[in-house]
Amino acid sequence: MIAQESIEALKTQLDIVDVVGNYIELRKMGGNYKAPCPFHDEKTPSFVVSPQKQIYHCFGCGAGGDALKFVMEFEHLSYPEAIEKLASQYNFTLRYTSTQKKQDSTILEELNNYYQKLLPNHKIAMGYLLERGVQTQSIERFELGYAPSSNETLQFLKTHFFSLQEAAKLGAIGYDGNNSYARFIQRITFPIHSQSGKIVGFGGRTITGHQAKYINSPETPLFNKSRLLYGYHLARGAIFKKKEILISEGYLDVIMLHQAGFDNAVATLGTALTKEHIPLLKKGDVRVIVAYDGDNAGVQAALKASKLLSASGFDGGVVLFENGFDPADMVQKGLTDKLSQIFRKPVAFIEFVLAMILDSYNLSDPKQKEKALAEIKQYLSTLSPLLQEEYSGYVASKMQIPQSLVKLRGENQKSQPSQERSYQQKYKDIWELTLIKTIIEHPEYIKNLLDIINPSFLEFHRQEFELVLQEQTSHPMILDIVLDEGIKPLTNYEELQQELLLFLVRYYERGLKRVQSSKKISFEKKAYYIRKYRDTITRLKNGELVQLPQKG
Repeated sequence: MIAQESIEALKTQLDIVDVVGNYIELRKMGGNYKAPCPFHDEKTPSFVVSPQKQIYHCFGCGAGGDALKFVMEFEHLSYPEAIEKLASQYNFTLRYTSTQKKQDSTILEELNNYYQKLLPNHKIAMGYLLERGVQTQSIERFELGYAPSSNETLQFLKTHFFSLQEAAKLGAIGYDGNNSYARFIQRITFPIHSQSGKIVGFGGRTITGHQAKYINSPETPLFNKSRLLYGYHLARGAIFKKKEILISEGYLDVIMLHQAGFDNAVATLGTALTKEHIPLLKKGDVRVIVAYDGDNAGVQAALKASKLLSASGFDGGVVLFENGFDPADMVQKGLTDKLSQIFRKPVAFIEFVLAMILDSYNLSDPKQKEKALAEIKQYLSTLSPLLQEEYSGYVASKMQIPQSLVKLRGENQKSQPSQERSYQQKYKDIWELTLIKTIIEHPEYIKNLLDIINPSFLEFHRQEFELVLQEQTSHPMILDIVLDEGIKPLTNYEELQQELLLFLVRYYERGLKRVQSSKKISFEKKAYYIRKYRDTITRLKNGELVQLPQKG
C-alpha cells in the first residue's frame, strides 16, 4: 500500500489548474477558471476550477473534487492508479508501507528509451515499418524501438549501473545456467503499458528470421498478459467517449487503426480474451467489437471471446477479415471507409456462437442434430433467463424443431456453471459494500478499523473484506466493487465512524437477542454476556467506538 503521508505530500505538490489544464482547455474568469464539463455534454460552460480552494465543481452534473479525484474520474483509474500516475507526471517518489518492495519499472523505461533511439538508425527495421504503412507520428506515439544484440543490451544495463537481477525480475533478461542474455534480440520492440500508462513489459517482432515471429515479456510481478490490452493506455479516452472498444489481434493492427482514426482500438497479447480481461472491459459500460482474422485460429478465438462476452452481458459483436487481410492491411491500402462500414455491422455475439455451433454439425443426421441441440442448450444456460427465452425461438427456427424441445427452464438454469456467475447473482448488501469500497480507497483506515470490527461481523461480503485485508485488490470480486458506480465510498473517517456506530449497535443488539433466547448457555455465562452486550451498546450509543470485550 502507498503510505498515507506520501499521498499527502504528493497532494501538496499538485496544482489543480495545472492538473486539469493538462486534460481540458481552461479559461480564466475572475479568480477561477471555467470550461465545458468533460463529464457531460453541455453548450454553456458550467465546470469551474478554483485555484484558491484547489477543487473543481460542475454546476450542471454535480461532479466535483480535488486534483486526484479529477484524474480518477477522467482517466477511469482506481485511487492507487491515479496516485501513481500523478506521482510519475510530477517526478515524485512514493513510499509504500507494504513489507514487500514495490516493483520498480525504471529499468524498463530506460531500456525503452534506449531501444527508441536505436530504431531510426536501423534501416531494415525502419524499412519494415514504413513498408507496412506505419507513419513517423505513430512510431513516436507508440514508442516503437529496436532491440540490438544480447551483448549490447547487457552492456547498456551494466554501463548505467542497473542490477541484472532486477532486470531479470522484470523480464528484460534471462539466465542460461550462469550466463545472462537479453530477452529481446534483433527485434522491433513494442512497449506494453498498464492501464495507468506505466511500462510493464515488451512485445518484439523479429526482422532477422528468428523462429518465433512475435514474443512477449515473460510473466512478472508487473506483466500478466491475461490482464493487459496493448494500446489501452492510449485508447482509454476514446473508448469512454465513444462507448465502444475495438479488440484486434496484433500490435500493428492497433497502431494502424489508431493511425486511421480508430483510436479506440486495443489488442490482446498473443492470447485469447480471458475472464481476467473482463473487469478492464467493464469500465465505462462500453460496447465491444472483436475484430479478428478469418483464418481458423482467428475464428476459434472469436468464438471463445463471444461465449465469454455474451455470458458476461456485453453488447457488441464479431468482425472477421477474409482473404488474408487484417485491419493493418486495410488501412495501408486506404480502405478506411470500408473498415468503418465493417465495424458498424458486426455479427452479434450470441448469433455468432449459435451459427458456429450449427455449422459444425450435419443437421440432416438426427444424431448430429441431437448433439448440436445439446451444445446449444449448454451455451444458452450461460445467458440470462430473458435471453434464453428470446433465443429459444431463434434456435428452433434454425434447427426446424418445435420450440418446446429447446428447454430453457429447469434443467438449464440448474447448471449455472461458474463461481463468477453465482457471485454476480448473490444478494448485495450496500452497507457492507460501501464499507469495503471505502477501505479500498482509504487503506489508511484499516488499522483503526480492525480494532473494532473484523470480517466475521459481515453477513454477506465477508470474503471480499478478507481479500482487501490481504491486499488482493486485483481479485475479480474486488474489481467488481471498485467498478460498480452504484457503490459510493464514504468521504472521510468521521463519516465512517458514524456509520460504524450505527452498524455496531444493530450488530450487538442482534447478538444480545441471541444470548437472551439461547438455551445452550449456562445461567452464569448468560448473565455475563448480557451485561457485556448492554454495556457495549450503551457506550456505542454515547458515541464511543468499542468492541465487545472477550471473556479472558
